[in-house]
Amino acid sequence: MKGYSLEVGGPYACFTRPEMKIERVSYDVITPSAARAIFDAILWKPAIRWRITRIEVLAPIRWISVRRNEVGKTASPKSDGIYIEDDRRQRAGLFLRDVNYRLHGEFDFNPQPNADPDETEAKYASMFERRALNGQCFNQPYLGCREFSCKFQLVDGGNGMVSKPIVDSRDLGWMLYDIDFSDPSNPKPMWFRPKMENGIIKIPHPDSKEVRK
Repeated sequence: MKGYSLEVGGPYACFTRPEMKIERVSYDVITPSAARAIFDAILWKPAIRWRITRIEVLAPIRWISVRRNEVGKTASPKSDGIYIEDDRRQRAGLFLRDVNYRLHGEFDFNPQPNADPDETEAKYASMFERRALNGQCFNQPYLGCREFSCKFQLVDGGNGMVSKPIVDSRDLGWMLYDIDFSDPSNPKPMWFRPKMENGIIKIPHPDSKEVRK
């Protein structure tokens, strides 16, 4: 399967550590699940499943501390609405700023039962290339939180203008890989321990021993 590369970036990002219960604190870099969500935003179909294979960090890892107002409740059709003055909460967040990544991904093709004969891997590959080149997306891609929208661009590795990853190596500790929805009634988090080598993070296959559930 042919792989694709996207350069994505934005002024702010927050890939929230799940162990932080109250305050939002980001991982040092984008997670595989957040990277996959960007590919999904450009092209999502039931017959394909995106996998991230490599993440390249193109901008130095910088932080910003922000205090902001959030609502402490979730609206639902059964509620009487939310009164912001009563449910406002001020919380601190440790976010990333001025981020830029090159994401490498490919998709697994799993045709649905009774699919049309023209439902082929090549068809979806062509659709993704066309949409990514034209800047089209089903929903606005974002960097961890929906308020942190991101720009994206399909990368042509042969154009000689590809940015180089940062010269930084570190153990990033345990990180959320993705959520396993094989049993919809009992989704389970998946974990792995990435290491960044000169700005490059290799992402293991979800079925490998490096990924734990």
